[in-house]
Amino acid sequence: MIRTRFAPSPTGYLHIGGARTALYCWAFAKRHGGAFVLRVEDTDRERSTDASVQAILDGMQWLDLDYEGPYFQMKRLDRYREIADELLRNGHAYPCYATKEELDAMREQQRQRNEKPRYDGRWRPENAQRLSLKPPAGAQPVIRFRNPDAGDVSWNDLVKGTITIANGELDDLVILRADGIPTYNFGVVVDDIDMEMTHVIRGDDHVNNTPRQINIYHALGKPLPLFGHVPMILGQDGERLSKRHGAVGVMQYFEEGFLPEALVNYLARLGWSHGDNEKFSREKLVEWFDFEHISGSPARFDPDKLRWLNQQYIKEADNDRLAILTQPFLERDGCSTGQGAPLASVVALLKERVSTVEELADAAVYFYRPLEPSAELQRQHYASDVKPALTDLQSRLAEIEWSRAKINEAVKSVLAEHKLKMPKLAMPLRVMVTGEAQTPSIDATLELIGREQVLARMTKQLQAFPM
Repeated sequence: MIRTRFAPSPTGYLHIGGARTALYCWAFAKRHGGAFVLRVEDTDRERSTDASVQAILDGMQWLDLDYEGPYFQMKRLDRYREIADELLRNGHAYPCYATKEELDAMREQQRQRNEKPRYDGRWRPENAQRLSLKPPAGAQPVIRFRNPDAGDVSWNDLVKGTITIANGELDDLVILRADGIPTYNFGVVVDDIDMEMTHVIRGDDHVNNTPRQINIYHALGKPLPLFGHVPMILGQDGERLSKRHGAVGVMQYFEEGFLPEALVNYLARLGWSHGDNEKFSREKLVEWFDFEHISGSPARFDPDKLRWLNQQYIKEADNDRLAILTQPFLERDGCSTGQGAPLASVVALLKERVSTVEELADAAVYFYRPLEPSAELQRQHYASDVKPALTDLQSRLAEIEWSRAKINEAVKSVLAEHKLKMPKLAMPLRVMVTGEAQTPSIDATLELIGREQVLARMTKQLQAFPM
């Protein structure tokens, strides 16, 4: 059975690049009826936090990426020790007592000789014997993997094709620290073997780790998974993606009013394609996803395109669902949605005009509390010659059946009687009632605001007209 995994380190939020990797792993497993595993690599004890773990779990839940797990590396320390002991017994690993100061001096000397800084293998058993090295009393060694000296490591990468690295480029890496905590390359291999991973899909910043991991697989006599390394995501300027490009944590997109299906769609398309399809459902992603159509070049993150895609999903979204998502934004803005128009009806009127749920809430404020027009809007639209028509309209609105059709009739009747064109009356009316210069159709807007509020706002604003 196909088994993939997403293995983030809980040292911060779930970022865009990690979310895309998780999505690709999830979609591939789902397409083939396999399992997708979430594994939290929490061995960096100084930087790992419970808050970061929760941010990862929240992001996965919001994106609706269901998984097996989560599993935590810090709960598996005995297992890493067990496998390290096996490598020690088989001669594929050895204890190393080199101090930090010795290693720093070693690398500095290598740099001065214009050599690649690397561990020189001094504590390999035959070297330690030749150099007469003795374990310092009471010192706790690290465990190093004995990397092969000759030959190459080669694999057929699912994204990049055949990659070959000479073993001579690799030194003996630490696999178990003195405190018993595994290093990344060792913990990953043990976990992937135990969890029976068939495919390891990750960012291409891990390409250099793969030959080291393959050598550990070989030393343990275990079959290799298939590896696929996805190119990184860049900003529009071609630089590595960062916060200044809009690369924030996944949950910040939730907080800014993006829909998860829009972000999933955008991330899927960010480096992978299915023909010319730009907008597609999560079901179609699962049906179509493959490695053949992952681009070999870095993708560029475009916040404007994400906003456009989110706008398309908002237009199609269920009004009741949008109302639920919009309500917290309105309440933060001091609006009580229990009084006034049904929020689902307001959402239906406004959603064609916005890109995010946050913008939707901003556009809906005047339905639930008055907004004072700016002095500039008053200067532009409050004219003495239109005041009589507005006063007449106010009287008629107080008497009619309160419906969009009757409001429209009243407006047209006043226009005819006072010989005005629609903008001459509608613009000051809009500003008076909503505090804004742009709204949906004025009759639909007035209907939802409600007669009592409309009349009260008109009364107040008519006082601001010039005499």
